[in-house]
Amino acid sequence: MDYYAIASVLIVLSALFGYINVKFLKLPITIGLMLITIVFTIIIVAIGQFDDTLLLREKALISQIDFKTVLLDIMLSFLLFAGALHTNFNQLKIQRWPVFVFATLGVLVSTFLVGILTFYVLQILGLDVAFIYCLLFGALISPTDPIAVLGILKKAGAPKKLETKIVGESLFNDGVGVVVFLTIFAIAAKPDAAIELNEIAKLFGQEVLGGVALGLILGYITYKLLKSIDDYEVEVIITMATVMGGSLLAHHWHLSAPLAMVTAGLIVGNDTVRKNSMSDITEIYVDKFWELVDVLLNTVLFVMIGMEMLVLTFRFDYILAGVIAIPLVLLSRYVSLWLPIKFFDKRLEFVKHTNLIMTWGGLRGGISIALALSLTPEMYRELFLVITYIIVVFSIIGQGLTVGPVIKRLSKDAD
Repeated sequence: MDYYAIASVLIVLSALFGYINVKFLKLPITIGLMLITIVFTIIIVAIGQFDDTLLLREKALISQIDFKTVLLDIMLSFLLFAGALHTNFNQLKIQRWPVFVFATLGVLVSTFLVGILTFYVLQILGLDVAFIYCLLFGALISPTDPIAVLGILKKAGAPKKLETKIVGESLFNDGVGVVVFLTIFAIAAKPDAAIELNEIAKLFGQEVLGGVALGLILGYITYKLLKSIDDYEVEVIITMATVMGGSLLAHHWHLSAPLAMVTAGLIVGNDTVRKNSMSDITEIYVDKFWELVDVLLNTVLFVMIGMEMLVLTFRFDYILAGVIAIPLVLLSRYVSLWLPIKFFDKRLEFVKHTNLIMTWGGLRGGISIALALSLTPEMYRELFLVITYIIVVFSIIGQGLTVGPVIKRLSKDAD
């Protein structure tokens, strides 16, 4: 099956499942599509016990999709740019320091906590996995997924200051998390080689600082181009070229494309830049275009996540490890946020129960699955893929469905 046929099948399924969700379930699109796709896949598996024609075709379809490449190298840049474009820049500027600490120190602390706890849990379950691979799992599961968070928080009714922290952290910790993962991956791939701290620091600095710098340059160039003309059609194409061309440059220069796209999106979406560079009609078309891109890619992504369960190796000890890992990951996130929140609490007046809300509202999604898929068999790929999938499904459906009521309850208690 060629790429056009695969894309066509995914779009048709996304449209069908999206219609079912809007017509009957009325859930947030990310939750609804994932839930419907999982039910659809289970039905296909059940039918496959009598006639496996459809099951084999769906497995063939999923096996042909390079989930890691499609998400990390193609879809992620569009989704992050769209998310950053509609983020409140002024609020983010006020909350910049806690967001920065959450996205850096928080990810690192969570990575080590998850890695340590997972190592001992797997030992108890009789799964003898080296610590470095558990640490690798900690790196891939620690970043919260902006794609999942953005879609659900819009309807959760979180206080604006708190929403900015969660969304801002999710936009940036994604890029940082990928860099941390790649750094640990490089160490795990060569366990006998000497660890050069200066090489690690260089890689981290190049990816993170270089990605942000590229985003600043792209954002400024885009601003100048938009300001110099008044043609909404061409201006929409310019924003699209920023994402596509910028991503190619980031990959070519080994910089963080996610951080570059977030930075560029924040600059272009800034209210001051909008007023100086876009007419009213251009602003409407740019916003609507990127909202449509966001929704379209989200629907395809969560259909892909739901169907991914067909290629997993479900063993009892793998499933048990995944179920136990859910509270461990939540606990690690809570602890990793505790110190930064205490430090910034007095000067920025955090909303009461911020730690609880950010812990429960920090959803995991496709990025974690994509990173898990990039593991090699020697890194216990099948084990960590099952654990990651269980956490992501619980996160999107379990946390996603309850984050709204949790926010309302805790906000009411604070009042």
